[in-house]
Amino acid sequence: MNAIEPAFCAFLLIVSTVGLNRAETAAIDGEVHSQPSIWRRAAALAAGADLPSSGQRVAVMGCGTSLFVAQAIANWREGSGHGLTDAFTPSEMPLGRRYDSVIAISRSGTTTEVLQALRSLPESDTFAITAVAESPLAENVEHLVALPFADETAIVQTRFSTSVVALWRAYLGHDVDRLAAHAEAKLTAGLPDSLTTSEQFVFLGHGPAVGLANEASLKFREAALAWSEAYPAMELRHGPISVLGPRSLVWSLGDLPQGLAEDVLATGACLQVDGGDPLPEMVRVHRAAIALARAKGLNPDCPPRLERSVVLP
Repeated sequence: MNAIEPAFCAFLLIVSTVGLNRAETAAIDGEVHSQPSIWRRAAALAAGADLPSSGQRVAVMGCGTSLFVAQAIANWREGSGHGLTDAFTPSEMPLGRRYDSVIAISRSGTTTEVLQALRSLPESDTFAITAVAESPLAENVEHLVALPFADETAIVQTRFSTSVVALWRAYLGHDVDRLAAHAEAKLTAGLPDSLTTSEQFVFLGHGPAVGLANEASLKFREAALAWSEAYPAMELRHGPISVLGPRSLVWSLGDLPQGLAEDVLATGACLQVDGGDPLPEMVRVHRAAIALARAKGLNPDCPPRLERSVVLP
């Protein structure tokens, strides 16, 4: 083998890897860009959706992304005056606390902790929101809302989770068509200039946006293997601000409380503030997570050590 051959072999390896990554990431690209149309389909189901009625005491549970969606929609329901609504991860569900209805969210309908919690609940009406109508979850609840058109090939969830939010918000009377139109604009909006030079990503929110900030942070951890965190906006001063610096990007899903922007900028951190509804901004977050993953040579469809569903023996 002469001196040129090793270099040529390395070149072929790089070319083949780039081609593979483009093919593998095609799924998540399409899923992210389909969100506005998928939200409209989910909202169209809301009028006849089998969900708890106003005034009931409701618990919403899910794991990972579904937990953070549960946090957001619980806040929207209770904040809209429809009754007490709590959100839990199934393994921490307080089984001694009684609810009129319990809603389980699971894209696959196979998550072990969700199924175990449902079987352990005190008597209550049980509901499921899932992408798979024929699943163990569907068989273990009394009421089912299926969103098969929102299912995904990528392990990293994007459109299923936001479609659950769109369904819920339409059920509460929110204008999802307007939200979808805003999301369409987010598909071509610019990404933060410091995206690829930042080492720490901090997402902030208030009210329902706290759950979505948690989900935004998870997307950066999953897709881009990034150091990311999320807090209610007012909590940033209570400790987390101490580690902000010039390599930090702080991203607020919604307006910041008075004076907080100045405090963040004083650390040298970069700041992104979207003053609109937090749901459309999630589309931009998804695009940013994918872009960062690609910049790092990662495949955002398939993060290490993750599967479509956590199914325990």
